[in-house]
Amino acid sequence: MKRLIFLLLIILTTGLQAQDWTTYYEASAYLKTPGYKETIDFCERLAAASQVASIVNIGTSHQGREIPMMIIDRDGLTTPEAIRAKGRVVILIQAGIHPGEPDGKDAGLVLLRDMLIHKKHRDLLGKASILFIPIMNVDGHERFGPHNRINQNGPEEMGWRTNARNLNLNRDFLKADAVEMQHWLRMYSEWLPDFFVDIHTTDGADFQYALTYDIEVFGTLDSGITRWLQNIYEPRVKSAMEKSGFPIFPYVQFRNWHDPRSGLRTGAAPPMISQGYAAVQNRPALLIETHMLKDYKTRVDATIQMLIHTLFIVNHQADNLKTMIQMADQSTASPAFRKQDYALNWKTKQDDSTMVEFKGFDYKVLKSDLTGGDWFVYDNAKPVTMKLPFFNKTEPAVEIRLPEAYILPAEWKDIAERMSLHGIKMEILTADREITVDSYRFRDYEFRKTPNEGRHMVNTKFDPVTEIRRFPAGSYIIKTDQRSAKVIAAILEPAAPGSFVEWGFFNAVFEQKEYSETYVMETMAREMMKKNPEIRKDFENRKKNDPEFSGNQWNILNWFYSQTPYWDSHFLRYPVGKITKTKTMDELRPVSAPLM
Repeated sequence: MKRLIFLLLIILTTGLQAQDWTTYYEASAYLKTPGYKETIDFCERLAAASQVASIVNIGTSHQGREIPMMIIDRDGLTTPEAIRAKGRVVILIQAGIHPGEPDGKDAGLVLLRDMLIHKKHRDLLGKASILFIPIMNVDGHERFGPHNRINQNGPEEMGWRTNARNLNLNRDFLKADAVEMQHWLRMYSEWLPDFFVDIHTTDGADFQYALTYDIEVFGTLDSGITRWLQNIYEPRVKSAMEKSGFPIFPYVQFRNWHDPRSGLRTGAAPPMISQGYAAVQNRPALLIETHMLKDYKTRVDATIQMLIHTLFIVNHQADNLKTMIQMADQSTASPAFRKQDYALNWKTKQDDSTMVEFKGFDYKVLKSDLTGGDWFVYDNAKPVTMKLPFFNKTEPAVEIRLPEAYILPAEWKDIAERMSLHGIKMEILTADREITVDSYRFRDYEFRKTPNEGRHMVNTKFDPVTEIRRFPAGSYIIKTDQRSAKVIAAILEPAAPGSFVEWGFFNAVFEQKEYSETYVMETMAREMMKKNPEIRKDFENRKKNDPEFSGNQWNILNWFYSQTPYWDSHFLRYPVGKITKTKTMDELRPVSAPLM
């Protein structure tokens, strides 16, 4: 019997090796990337050939394409519960959110082929399981062509940056307008990966590095995980990449566009993009940005090495990482978290830099006789190491104290449904209630002149208010004693970068819906000034200090209208309330129920 089993294993292994496991990318002499069908076919072959790999679909795109995800676990487990029961960490590797940048797709297919078929790097599955999304933006991927990335050196053809509805998925992690991102968030909430890798190709200046990277070490991520990234992950991966022949540098922007000598700068990523989103979920993330001007093989090779070294470090640090994430989640949900200032937004200091060595190329700046602008001409035959100021220190830009809970009126159900995608727990008010809440009144608002990601964004100032409001049955109570409290604040606090207010979810609040006729207000305004000297005084001051106001009949009379009891009390009022008193929460318990 044992001999029979042994012979069957030999036959099976021989059969697998006899198959052609050359990837489409390799067969093209490293010049091409496969289409959607070829990619899925190869993933399905890998899953069929290996007992430790499987493939699932996390959802369907706007055009009806399935979004595949491979699951690789040493025991062939396929659920987060089963994998975590074994004590393993989960690493999510994502490619193709920008399909014109397919490096991660081909790197992932080569690496997984080597692991699953050629039995290389199997130690990387010791304490970790891998989720691999080869193409996140499947519709954009199939807008395939040779002219989709004007700045990029290969492959010969590639996909398009946005999805079928022209949305950039890497601006959609928080607002989740695209159906692809809604599916992704459901997957993420189910799996809650312990480490997230998102793979891109950059634009920008020319320099020597084939790969730059970004990790959230600028304040948005839990302090314990931040120290782990700074003191353990970052130095180890930099050293390993250097030994592999790929020196790396943090993903930076230049203080003046295209001009490295102007200095380098970086800072905290907002939660609308991948690594910023993972940070408010208390999870570390790695952004990989290969360099557009390097040939495609060099970029893919660098990505493979970065993945191998990252997987090795995370495996080695699996127990530490699990503990730190658990502590971060517990800390975020604790009462102590609500008793301290929380930074909603961070800014890079402009007066504090560190001198660093940067491997660039010599370049000159010409005055263009075509445009009159600066024309940067790089000479990649002349590599130089520059000593440059690096502005990478941050400080809080906006701080708040989180309330006990937010309360969202029942009529804003669409907001609650969007929030539920993020794994946020809510309760439902079962009876009408008058509740004292803190909130905001908007002022000095300005809408962007052009749409952004399909939305009409607004910049607004606001003033805090405390008032009694009536909330109808069906309103949503969103407590902050949960691990997702930072995500809740990122969505509902107007000052947060990429908040739902900024993205235009509440734009109707900025619209005045009732008006007065001028001939009515001409009479009423005079009566108001006669009866109330303070109104007259305020009016005279307004005319004196605001020339545009004083010369506009409608503005003047609308201002008087705003001083009457007829004025809409809901105009410019933020609908979301904040419950700050524990006593109020206790009073609500009999009339609230968990939302399942």
